[in-house]
Amino acid sequence: MDFAGSDMSRRPTAGRVTSAKIVIAGGFGVGKTTLVGSVSEITPLTTEAIMTSAGVGVDDNRQVPGKTTTTVAMDFGRISIDRDLILYLFGTPGQTRFWFMWDELVRGAIGAVVMVDTRRLADCFAAIDFFEHRRLPYLVAINCFDGMQYHNAQDVRDALAISSDVPVVSCDARNRESTKNVLISLVEYVLTMRRSRAVAPA
Repeated sequence: MDFAGSDMSRRPTAGRVTSAKIVIAGGFGVGKTTLVGSVSEITPLTTEAIMTSAGVGVDDNRQVPGKTTTTVAMDFGRISIDRDLILYLFGTPGQTRFWFMWDELVRGAIGAVVMVDTRRLADCFAAIDFFEHRRLPYLVAINCFDGMQYHNAQDVRDALAISSDVPVVSCDARNRESTKNVLISLVEYVLTMRRSRAVAPA
């Protein structure tokens, strides 16, 4: 039973397992691979490649000077939220030159997490535009680098000019419980949206 083709307003019956696909997106070096790796219950599949001189002037790593690798295709992980709900996570590459893969990566997804580094807010605009254009539910996750949150959720919402119903949450991409809560928040948001659409007058 797959969320993409089912009524998410109903919980699965006892003994039936529901699976759902979630996309983890955002700019270069924002923590997508870290999030997938921290929460996945299986060894995550990553497509990290060593950054070379070819990326100089293309990939801006001034805010992440210690970053030496980059995702060139996708990250993949899996987490069981409870006994009857499994989430499959697909992390997108952050650089613009790899965006041609996004259409395939989001196919069948129920929603997306757009990760944000408040030091580089502009880096997530393209991801937000992508999901809004495709009418795919998403939430914004502020990655608290060094355990610090420099801007509150409302300030980030205003800066991104996103709808008031889009959740904006904080997380530490390195912490499993923190990232798990982000995924649960997204699932709950998707359920709420589908229920409201189901009862809306035609």
